[in-house]
Amino acid sequence: MKALVTGFDAFGGETVNPSSLAVGKLRKRIGGIAIHTAQLPTSYANSAKVLRAAIEKVKPDIVLCVGQAGGRTELCLERVAINVQDARIRGNDGKQPIDRPVVKDGPAAHFSTLPIKACVAEMRKAGLPAAVSNTAGTFVCNHIFYALMDIAAGHPIPMRGGFLHIPYVPEQAARLGGAPSMALNDIVRGIEIILEVSASRSGDLHTVEGRIS
Repeated sequence: MKALVTGFDAFGGETVNPSSLAVGKLRKRIGGIAIHTAQLPTSYANSAKVLRAAIEKVKPDIVLCVGQAGGRTELCLERVAINVQDARIRGNDGKQPIDRPVVKDGPAAHFSTLPIKACVAEMRKAGLPAAVSNTAGTFVCNHIFYALMDIAAGHPIPMRGGFLHIPYVPEQAARLGGAPSMALNDIVRGIEIILEVSASRSGDLHTVEGRIS
């Protein structure tokens, strides 16, 4: 079984992005899962192109995209991506779309196909703060989550997909005056648990748990 895990480059004036830091620390193999990684640009115009190319190269069974959500206190597995781009700041390509669709004439929303509640339960059992989130926002994180699930919906090879929002790491919080943060090793462990749980339920690939749980 193969998993593709992606993080983003730094944006918004930050020098690091904890999503790419965490993805970079993942082991090459977790049990029976071969782990492949990619860094996506924080760009509405280019991120989906890079993701699609990585999917075509790896041909994964599971895709987990990871992004920073400064101010959150938990590992947040997102339930739903909406077909809206509405940026409060510019992406790294200088673009700031307002009230535009991710995919023209696409469905209003796509749901995660990861076993999100089972993953959250296992992360909590491991002592990690974790929750199911019902909003991925409208910045590039939601954009890539929607793009991922749109790709998966039309892909000839079935694959599970979803998105994880993570807090700042302590070095960012120190600069930002005490914002919530999480140790990088804990973020990495959370990602590993999501992959392990998702792989263990691979036989139920077509169950859209994000929709029913």
